[in-house]
Amino acid sequence: MRSLGIALFALALGLAVAQSGQALYGQYCSTCHQANGQGVPGAFPPLAGHVADILAKKDGRTYLIDLLLFGLQGQIKVKGQTYNGVMPAWGAQLKDDQIAAILNYVTTSFGNKPPAGFKPYTPAEVKAERAKQLTPQKVYALRQALKL
Repeated sequence: MRSLGIALFALALGLAVAQSGQALYGQYCSTCHQANGQGVPGAFPPLAGHVADILAKKDGRTYLIDLLLFGLQGQIKVKGQTYNGVMPAWGAQLKDDQIAAILNYVTTSFGNKPPAGFKPYTPAEVKAERAKQLTPQKVYALRQALKL
């Protein structure tokens, strides 16, 4: 019986994290990427269907952390559409657990399907990437190396 209680607690905790990721996405990301993750053609790229493409790349997982922490500047293509804007860096405004929650939300939302064996992002993982102190231009170079 105790193991059932622990399992229910873990499930409730997981749901709370998912809800906070959704709420944080709504507060910080949906203005540009829209509530449905479709973005705005020509202005802000979609996350729907694209996050899974990134995660399929060898270093895609850490790139997504870097993207949220340090921003991005440069011309990119997503689903055949060109975007040339600036993604703001959220590292100064958001804590490690908040960035992990947003990443876990977008990884499993908008029709995105994480790769087999995907493990949820953790605050410790975000903290380790935060130590890199990248620029938006360096994050752009990381994106180019992924050949997206």
